[in-house]
Amino acid sequence: MPAKKATEIKLTGINASPGICIGKAYLVDTEGVEVVEKYHVDGKNLATEIKRFKAAVEKAKEELRSIIRKTPEELRQHAYILETHMVLLKDKMLYGSTIDTIKNEQVNAEWALKKVASHVRSMFQAISDDYLRERASDIMQVADRIMRNLIGAKGIDISAIDKRVILVAHDLSPADTSQIHLERVMGFVTNLGGKASHTGIIARTLEIPAVLGLVKATRMIKNDDVIIVDGTTGIVIINPTEQTLVAYEERRVGYDEYKALIARSGHLPAETADGFRLQAMGNIELPEEIFAVINYGGEGVGLYRTEFQYLSRPFFPGEDELYDKYKDVVEVMAPRPVTIRTLDINGDKALANATGSDEANPALGLRAIRYCLQKPDVFKTQLRAILRAAAHGNVRVMFPLISSVDEVRQTIQMLDESADSLAKEGVSFNRDIEVGIMIEVPAAVIMADDLAQIVDFFSIGTNDLIQYSLAIDRGNRQVAHLYHPLHPAIIRMIKHVADVAKDKGIKVFMCGEMAGDPAYIPILLGLGMDELSMNPQSIPAVKGMIRSLKLKDAKLFVKDVLKQATATDIEKMVQKTYGSVLSDMIYSG
Repeated sequence: MPAKKATEIKLTGINASPGICIGKAYLVDTEGVEVVEKYHVDGKNLATEIKRFKAAVEKAKEELRSIIRKTPEELRQHAYILETHMVLLKDKMLYGSTIDTIKNEQVNAEWALKKVASHVRSMFQAISDDYLRERASDIMQVADRIMRNLIGAKGIDISAIDKRVILVAHDLSPADTSQIHLERVMGFVTNLGGKASHTGIIARTLEIPAVLGLVKATRMIKNDDVIIVDGTTGIVIINPTEQTLVAYEERRVGYDEYKALIARSGHLPAETADGFRLQAMGNIELPEEIFAVINYGGEGVGLYRTEFQYLSRPFFPGEDELYDKYKDVVEVMAPRPVTIRTLDINGDKALANATGSDEANPALGLRAIRYCLQKPDVFKTQLRAILRAAAHGNVRVMFPLISSVDEVRQTIQMLDESADSLAKEGVSFNRDIEVGIMIEVPAAVIMADDLAQIVDFFSIGTNDLIQYSLAIDRGNRQVAHLYHPLHPAIIRMIKHVADVAKDKGIKVFMCGEMAGDPAYIPILLGLGMDELSMNPQSIPAVKGMIRSLKLKDAKLFVKDVLKQATATDIEKMVQKTYGSVLSDMIYSG
């Protein structure tokens, strides 16, 4: 009796790194240690228990040092991620709190570590910013490494894989991915992780397809199953039929050809067929990412997130340290602009050195400009560093989560006071920089005409604007499907902001995820954006899309879009009018 043919199964996850690969699955056991026994430790044995925990941490540090030494050349630029994990090993949130828990609750190290790690993960997951929220996975990966050492479990060794495969894992830590050899690993899929996770960042660096956040991948996929990983659309197909295999093989070839074309055309200007020129910029979190912006044809940095320097450390960073970080980016980018967004952090929650009560709703709490205005010393330290860096190139400063004119006035006053203090000290700086605000809340949209009179530019942050306008937490799986950039309310808000900016003679930019999707470009062009900023890998496709359009057509198209009452209707219009162009763009990343 012939064996029953396997059924084709399609899974949808997060499109973390574009491209298509087809091959056999290789399951990696990274489930971590879920079951931990709790037991009492007598007072006389507490010192021994703490010593045992410290030894497990030291062993973890040695393991990471060894991995850093053996990291392949193509991943050396991301060695800082592993070094971040080494810092987290001794972070007070994890290391200090675990020791305190062992002492105070008189429990074994495994239980104390699991309790503390779960608490820290919950804190990070409550943060609305995608990048910061993804740091929860770093905490858990570090905790898991210590835990394995405590219980004597063996770690995984991806470098030992001796055949060409697609990795399937519950999660992959930066240490795991740093062991990948491109000649043997075609791509990977994981249950956990997102675009902003370090796993996603490394996948894009290696330029191999990756689909993350599949939840049940390790349960659905078996070793040696043939799978298709489409990192562009976030689709994984298990046991594909012959017909599906042929179709995806054609797409894979098409993607490779398109990628080669993009590589050749990435540095062409983002200019429409009728001569209108937009600026296509890159979003970065770390100074090292500016090279990706340049390599993908970015014309500057439209959003430099500055939170990273504040996380997981016992003290706030000093002015000189911040200045050095900003100066590095500004000098390399000069004369192209670098838009530095001031600290956008969720109150005390993400700062290791701060204290304060937990907020019930951090997305609406003490975050971003609200936090900075309550911490003038911290804020002015950053402003001074930005003004000093501005002496080395083309800097713009941008303030997040603005909701009132008063906030902007207070902020500009602090910027002026920071400049005055530098002048008195005889320190070199440049106060002649453009000052902008992010449009992220409905209040800023409504007050745009007043706000436009006191700033040089608006930058629309669509991620938060959509979340706050539609009252949807896109991290909540129950309602995430309601999060839609093409909701008519969002389109009309963007129209209002753009119209006000034109009327008042200031520039209007966009730096949310909407700016990096070719499908939205006809609408954004027609609405009047002057500049779009996105993750660097999206720049070539967006520039290509812009070059395929005419401004006059996009303006006419938007007139019809604004008459629609539902996101579905607008989607259909986009597909009907630009579907043929988008089908060529879909595998652009």
